Amino acid sequence: MIKAKKKFGQNFLKDESIVQKIIQAMPNDDNMVVEIGPGLGDLTKKLLLQCEEVTAFEIDLELCEYLKDKFSDEIEKKQLELVCDDVLKQWGESSLYAEKYNLIANLPYYIATNLILKALDDNKCQSIIVMVQKEVAVKFSSKVGDRTYSALSILADSISEAELLFDVGAECFDPPPKITSAVLKLSKFTNYENLFESQKEIDQFKSFLKAAFAAPRKTLIKNLGQIAKKEDLIKEFEDLGIPLNFRPHQLESEKYHLLFKNLK
Repeated sequence: MIKAKKKFGQNFLKDESIVQKIIQAMPNDDNMVVEIGPGLGDLTKKLLLQCEEVTAFEIDLELCEYLKDKFSDEIEKKQLELVCDDVLKQWGESSLYAEKYNLIANLPYYIATNLILKALDDNKCQSIIVMVQKEVAVKFSSKVGDRTYSALSILADSISEAELLFDVGAECFDPPPKITSAVLKLSKFTNYENLFESQKEIDQFKSFLKAAFAAPRKTLIKNLGQIAKKEDLIKEFEDLGIPLNFRPHQLESEKYHLLFKNLK
């Protein structure tokens, strides 16, 4: 019997109803399906029943041997490609996969945010369904006005429709984690690639947001004072109709983009 390894943040999903709900949330299209962290293969098995091809990345070599045996027929028929390596090492400068794909994953907390951000930056990735710690799912799916609205919320909202689909209790896993998990879905907009001119501009926008949310309880104009002159900020705020006493969580993502472009 394979035991979950703490160093990989493993908790194996054992609730069949949760697996089915994840499958039902998948987009109905012809994109390739990429799974990160197949674990014992319960979700992989369901994916193979409805997808022509699946590529799965598994970092645990012991699990890889188990999966090779479990899905030997599917691997031989080339319905399943199993990559036994750290997915972050496999991710190229711009894309994880050569074709358009939909990502599905059960991510441990320590890499969840990083992997979601990489998938959001990846132009080949069209949608993301991930099971993560609920705190992470909330950060990406929060809306303007929510106290949990953050730079991650704005990045997600800028290029996708972000939804926290449902919570997953600790009892649904073996071993049960000490936290509540949630399934997050990010469906990218068709024209999101036109939002930025280059990767350099994306990185600049991320730095701009980091400054904006540096001290969430302070006013937005005070936070941005570390990267722009106060008189320039006052002019832009007034031109865009942004109250000078607004805090970071009160401004919608569209206005953040306008502020960024005008100040740049």
